[in-house]
Amino acid sequence: MIDWGARLEGYCSDCTRTIATGEVGGAAKDVYELVRRSQAEALAAVRAGAEKRAVDGVARGIIDDAGHDEHFGHGLGHGVGLEVHEEPRLTKQAKGELVTGNVVSVEPGVYLPGELGVRIEDLVAVTDDGAEVLTSFPKQLTTVE
Repeated sequence: MIDWGARLEGYCSDCTRTIATGEVGGAAKDVYELVRRSQAEALAAVRAGAEKRAVDGVARGIIDDAGHDEHFGHGLGHGVGLEVHEEPRLTKQAKGELVTGNVVSVEPGVYLPGELGVRIEDLVAVTDDGAEVLTSFPKQLTTVE
């Protein structure tokens, strides 16, 4: 996993991609696709007025249904602005709703101890109509040798 960001005029960014080394087996590809799909569905749920815990629940439900509930141990996302980690939080316990102008990360992950870890993170601006994805890095699984 590569997690990186930058700071410009006092504002932070945050992005994570998972890159494979060597040959990727079917189970690893399945986990990658699971995380990619859960992130896509969560991104579709982001909008002004959406309950923070419900957005987390979209990604978490997909991962839980695939039998990986114990492998997604962190919250779905967090605010990014003057700090890399700030309010609002997208977690199971979060209270309240997203509002227009929030900038949040959407970063589901599945971690199989001793085997592999996958996280895909994008930064999005919350709008009345949904989420404007601010990250432009591709999401297809890249393999390097």
